[in-house]
Amino acid sequence: MQHTVVSLVTIAAVAAVGSAANAVAGGGTLLTFPALIALGVPPVAANATSTVALWPGTISSMLGYRRELAGARSWATRFAVPSVLGGIVGAALLLVTSEKRFALLIPWLVFGATLLFALQKPVVRWLLARGSVRNPLTAEAQLAPPSTGLLFAQFAVAIYGGYFGAGAGIVMLAALGLMGLTNIHQMNGLKNWGAVCFNGVAALIFVVMGLVNWPIALAMAAGSIVGGYATAGIARRAPQAVVRGIVTAIGLGSTVWLYARMT
Repeated sequence: MQHTVVSLVTIAAVAAVGSAANAVAGGGTLLTFPALIALGVPPVAANATSTVALWPGTISSMLGYRRELAGARSWATRFAVPSVLGGIVGAALLLVTSEKRFALLIPWLVFGATLLFALQKPVVRWLLARGSVRNPLTAEAQLAPPSTGLLFAQFAVAIYGGYFGAGAGIVMLAALGLMGLTNIHQMNGLKNWGAVCFNGVAALIFVVMGLVNWPIALAMAAGSIVGGYATAGIARRAPQAVVRGIVTAIGLGSTVWLYARMT
């Protein structure tokens, strides 16, 4: 598939805007994924390309929370296995999903991810209301190892993340709250660590299977890095509610557009 300079610059710009949105409120994938479809990238390849292009940003987010993981090492260690295995299963499910079937699923996946994004703040408020945010570096913040049932729950979340990454972060955050965690900093650290695991293994599988559109992936990665850095100051000054409203509106609009295009 040939891409013009204009198309590569366009997707890089969209990735830059998505990176800025992520800096404020998240939801960048809701901007980049429909853009890939609009450029004519097949649905499965668009999902794979997006996963690979955005994985470096996931690592950066995880490193930003490395101190918060100090009190949750038993969880992080044990979460690695179900996260990797779930990512493998999710990626495998994508590989056996035909382009036609995945195209029919896309509007509903984007719609579900948009709803999760719109509900993110109420969910976080509920999680914070369940208990005070403690210093994650104190002894009392050390968490007991997760049960087998909780590891299976993380496995299920990772399957979704490996199959379709949009909205996986808030799914995992909500799941951690239901698992009984109350320290939002530790939860964000575990969320980012889980995403590194299941998105990383999924990205590797997509690369090996030749599903990645490398010109677009590299343009997106460059746009995300450069745009995110360049717009960091503006992003921090932008009202979060406004940004969240814009991303949600784009997500809903994309759902309607994708439904009309794919069905």
